[in-house]
Amino acid sequence: MYKKPGLILTAVAAAQFMAALDISVVNVALPAIRVGLDFGPAQLQWVVHAYALAFGGLLLLGGRLSDLYGRRRLFASGLALFGLSSLAGGLAQSADLLVAARAVQGVAAAALVPAALAMLTTTFPEGPSRTRALGVWSAVNAAGGATGVLAGGLLTDHAGWRWVMLVNVPVVVAALALAMLAVPADPPRPRGERPDLLGALLGTCGVTLLVLGVVRAGEGGWTSPATLGTLVASVALLTAFAGVEAARAGGPRTPMIRLGLLRDRSVAGANLFIFLAGAGMFAAFYFVSLYMQGVLRMSATATGLAFLPFTFGTVLGAVIATRVSARHAPRALLVPGGALAAIGFGWFSLIDPSGSFAADILGPSLVTSVGLGMCFAPLAAAGTSGVAPREAGMASGLLNSSRQLGGSVGLAVLTTVAAARTGAAATPEALTSGYSLGLAVSGLLLAVAVAVALTVLPRPGRTAPPTASTSPREPAATHG
Repeated sequence: MYKKPGLILTAVAAAQFMAALDISVVNVALPAIRVGLDFGPAQLQWVVHAYALAFGGLLLLGGRLSDLYGRRRLFASGLALFGLSSLAGGLAQSADLLVAARAVQGVAAAALVPAALAMLTTTFPEGPSRTRALGVWSAVNAAGGATGVLAGGLLTDHAGWRWVMLVNVPVVVAALALAMLAVPADPPRPRGERPDLLGALLGTCGVTLLVLGVVRAGEGGWTSPATLGTLVASVALLTAFAGVEAARAGGPRTPMIRLGLLRDRSVAGANLFIFLAGAGMFAAFYFVSLYMQGVLRMSATATGLAFLPFTFGTVLGAVIATRVSARHAPRALLVPGGALAAIGFGWFSLIDPSGSFAADILGPSLVTSVGLGMCFAPLAAAGTSGVAPREAGMASGLLNSSRQLGGSVGLAVLTTVAAARTGAAATPEALTSGYSLGLAVSGLLLAVAVAVALTVLPRPGRTAPPTASTSPREPAATHG
């Protein structure tokens, strides 16, 4: 165990908060960015998509590189690159430069996020100490996404849109200083292990094309030639990736993803749950934000402030999870937490075109956020439990990829569903009807996630088989 786990946790929490915040902080600033840099109508969306494509496509690679080349090295490099690209984006004088900076931010986040979670799981042994650390990690992760809307509104209205990018720079400096102080140097790379370059190329391109195909579906429809061509190419590449990874087992090249990892019920169940939860959560944030600004006519700052109860509820849920997880298996929290979130999204679906924050937003925000807050730490624990330290980055990258892909797919699918319900009308009644349907489907996705927790995750008291091959120096842990 590292000598300064508290400082490591602080550095990881700061970096995770920043990465989560950056996913949503730009959304509220988009109208100001369009005016400030003269974006075209079709170009503006790439301020969001450039980050999502790079981040989602490279998470698996980032996780595996942290195992092979060192978590401290990947974490510090990712932080530094994130800070530099944030500075470049904040100072950008053209639309193309801002989009390029957002893409580099996504690359940096794909390096630091899985390395950060892997550092936690290798710093804190399974048990109460890891449970507490993952509780902090999950609270700042969820709070970062919710706070991004608030920060985006406040910064845009009072400091200018450039500060939604520049605000990252001091956070990066502080997190880098803590990492250099607390995290020891990476051990020498094991001899004989060679990176799986073909697997990395196939996996990265396949996942990136999957995210791109989903993005294109939201723009031109699921049956457009561009969408279908991209998705077919993605399936072909991911099929080839699975074949290559299966062939790598036992060979000199270390696979990007050891397919045996997915045979573990805890790992498989956690990834499926977080995929479904991410799909519902990302879409719900989008619909609720649009409802408050487009139907209730709330300002950007007021919309951001309206997400504060969600942030508080998420932290409360994380605190509950931290206290309960010490005595119960992840499944015991994921079932009630997921059920609460499903109920909250269902409540959200009752929004009214002549509603108000107090009547339509506050109650479901609290219920949903507490439920989601109860889920994040148990998901991280289940998705990395029993994984050997040398594969911690692999498991972390897989879990983060599932969440990001779930969010991208869910947002594209549910916005299509909502748009079909809304139709050509842009009246408050039509918009509310579309958002309501999207939120109802989000609740259904969380209900399916609860079913996954009940049927796939190991029952309390049952020991799952080890998820990694053992060696005399590095035994694989077992589920407790």
